[in-house]
Amino acid sequence: MPSDPTIPPIHTIRRQRVMLDSDLARLYEVATKAFNQAITRNIKRFPTDFAFQLTREDVANLKSQFVTSSLDPTEPVFGTHGGVRKLPWAFTEHGATMAATILRSERAVAMSVYLVRAFVRMREELHTHAVILKRLALIDRKLLEHDVVLREVVEKLRPLLAPPKKDGPKRKIVFHEGNG
Repeated sequence: MPSDPTIPPIHTIRRQRVMLDSDLARLYEVATKAFNQAITRNIKRFPTDFAFQLTREDVANLKSQFVTSSLDPTEPVFGTHGGVRKLPWAFTEHGATMAATILRSERAVAMSVYLVRAFVRMREELHTHAVILKRLALIDRKLLEHDVVLREVVEKLRPLLAPPKKDGPKRKIVFHEGNG
């Protein structure tokens, strides 16, 4: 769980990284009931890859991850806060952004703008990384080409670097006086 209480925890449910409705409602500074009512009124904006309602099994798996969770799927009443509690909703990254766009609180509007800017910046950084990776691939290709050329040069120089063959008698170098 994050150390900052204003950042909602991200859970993995059904192999997706999600945030729960109550956590998003707290982030957007609205009641969970009002949050879920807004979602229900705009349900067409939330396909299953944006949001889904948890099953009792999902809740049980989630509760097993967090001993302090107030969700209790074994009882007809979920939680200890009184009243029948509906199964929570889970929102993917896109669902959380969509939820911010349908809420009317000032905080939700601010978070919506923040999320959009964060995604724009993330895409810009990914583009920058792609440019850098492309440049590194070009440099790597050039290095490989240079490596081939250097190997050819070394192969041509090898005979010149080898010690002379000892075929027959060595010729002596003689200096004569008066030649000059």
